Amino acid sequence: MELSILYDILIIFGLSLIVGLLFNRIRIPPMIGFIVAGVIAGPYMLSLIRSPEQVDTLAEIGIILLLFSIGLEFSFRQLWEIKEIVLKGGAIQVFLAATLTIAATYIAGCTWNEAVVLGFVVSLSSTAVVLKVLHDRGELDSPHGKLALGILIFQDLVAIPMMMAIPFLAHSGNALGDPLYLILVKDLILAAILIATAKWIMPWLLFQVAKTRSSELFLLFVISVCFSVAWLASFAGLSLAMGALLAGLLISESEFSHQAISRIVPFRDIFTAFFFVSIGMLLDVGFLLDNVGIVLVFLIVILLLKAVTAAAAVAILGYQMRTIILTGIALAQIGEFSFIITRSALQFGLLSHDVYQTFLIAALSTMTLTPFLISSGPALSGYVCSHSLLQKLFPARCQWIPGEESVARSGHLVIIGYGVNGQNLARAARMGGITYVIIDMNPDFVRRASLQGEPIIYGDATTEGVLDHAAVNTARIAVVAINDPVATRHIVGLCRQKNPGIFLIVRTRYLIEVPVLKEIGADEVIPEEFETSIEIFTRVLQGYSVPPDSIDRMVMEIRADSYQALRNTAIQPPVQALDIPGMEVREVVVVEGAPIAGRTLGDLLLKKRYGVTVLAVKREGALIPHPDGFCAIHARDTLVLTGTVEKIEASLHLFSA
Repeated sequence: MELSILYDILIIFGLSLIVGLLFNRIRIPPMIGFIVAGVIAGPYMLSLIRSPEQVDTLAEIGIILLLFSIGLEFSFRQLWEIKEIVLKGGAIQVFLAATLTIAATYIAGCTWNEAVVLGFVVSLSSTAVVLKVLHDRGELDSPHGKLALGILIFQDLVAIPMMMAIPFLAHSGNALGDPLYLILVKDLILAAILIATAKWIMPWLLFQVAKTRSSELFLLFVISVCFSVAWLASFAGLSLAMGALLAGLLISESEFSHQAISRIVPFRDIFTAFFFVSIGMLLDVGFLLDNVGIVLVFLIVILLLKAVTAAAAVAILGYQMRTIILTGIALAQIGEFSFIITRSALQFGLLSHDVYQTFLIAALSTMTLTPFLISSGPALSGYVCSHSLLQKLFPARCQWIPGEESVARSGHLVIIGYGVNGQNLARAARMGGITYVIIDMNPDFVRRASLQGEPIIYGDATTEGVLDHAAVNTARIAVVAINDPVATRHIVGLCRQKNPGIFLIVRTRYLIEVPVLKEIGADEVIPEEFETSIEIFTRVLQGYSVPPDSIDRMVMEIRADSYQALRNTAIQPPVQALDIPGMEVREVVVVEGAPIAGRTLGDLLLKKRYGVTVLAVKREGALIPHPDGFCAIHARDTLVLTGTVEKIEASLHLFSA
């Protein structure tokens, strides 16, 4: 059966695809689907895999490419920009989680080295799962998103010495073939070679390969660097995976790193799937059924311990209660590096079968629950921050920093968010002689702005106390310019509730957010997506030498038309007649429950049955001109119809409930 591996690959890909599609419907990352596919195909369930050793080989390649890509994406410059979050927040979280786990497991009866391994793996969270969920929710740039990213970066870094420590925890320094001092000498020699190569040799080699303009040669060179450095590292006593990480770091600071990662990602994703499938194949379903209680207790302990230690780290950094809770919830799962460490520990005999199975099932469960836990975060943080007892006990966390004097202003401007937009707006207000106050919850921003004399308040604008402190109830205009969509909606609702007459301007990232924010109470919503498209359109016309006055006129018309459409989305009358001589053209809004809602134009045959033609469909500010028969009609769409008065009138029942 020379081709048995092809059968195994087909089984793995087929199962992963089916499970991944099912999990995608409930917003669980594909990585969990790969593990579940491994459980189904593994020896403890259907035993579909004929060559597990060959699958393990492919899994090893997956680990190598995964760590290589992590090394490529690592940037010392970006690390320096968030060094406080990474070094302080990450170190506090890992230390607390590892120490508490080691103490608890040792007291529970584990050996000291087994307890240390469990401390390592419990302290790490899943970079892939957390970043995927936060990205899908548009919260990567939010305060808790940046904090989670910084702590995850530290965890990825500290996972390196954790992996290196496994052989020594197993009392197997000799198993590496050399005494400890010789291993250290080899490591130092390897580090010197890599540093010299990264500084003088690698940039020149990459440039020479890039000059060929051959993507095939570039990919071949990158793969060669990955596996050659991994092979070289194995002679220094490191694992192949550790060598691959060093290979990624070798290229990461060059101008070619982005091209390298883009070329390697497809291969990484395929082979990483084998790694997670191989993890799932080790899960003993029978053990789970026999020990449901123990696994459940371990799962709850992990979730609470991870959430509390991550929240404690953020609290020590000085952030508000809402950010503390959201960050703690986001980091409450076990990470993919933990699987690599436990797999290595299992090979060295550091973990017993029962402990490994308990960890594996609990870890998988924490990763599966992560999307749902993060989704529940805003509601939980809102409840906690609004609790009267906590507001009395922790006023600085739940509302604002005590000791600051209330802002006695009237008719002023409130700027919520002191990012780039907030800073530019404050500068413009200062130049225009407009009284303003700023709200932000980033301690560094607040400290720098205060030193510059800016009227800035440190606090969470989703709490009423902070808005009261900024005198929102007497303000004339408020501008919400933060990157957290959930918090933005909450702030808009609170501002409208406290000051019904305030003029609310909101910046949002996506056009789809506009009608939601309008409904909550925003007067003007500026979607970055729409403004970016106008800027691109302007640059294109400039490239074709269109006169500037013509470009300005077209931009003004587009802005007027599109923003007017956005303003009228919620209050547009069901039928609006357009006065065009010689023909009858009407705009009709499809209401909820209308017969046409949810059907395609081809199903309705408007032209054949009613003599009415659909010229265009307006949907969420976008225009679909000349729609074909496959165009589906949704509730709240606006259809532009043409035909005689009688025929249009006869078709109007299709658009009403």
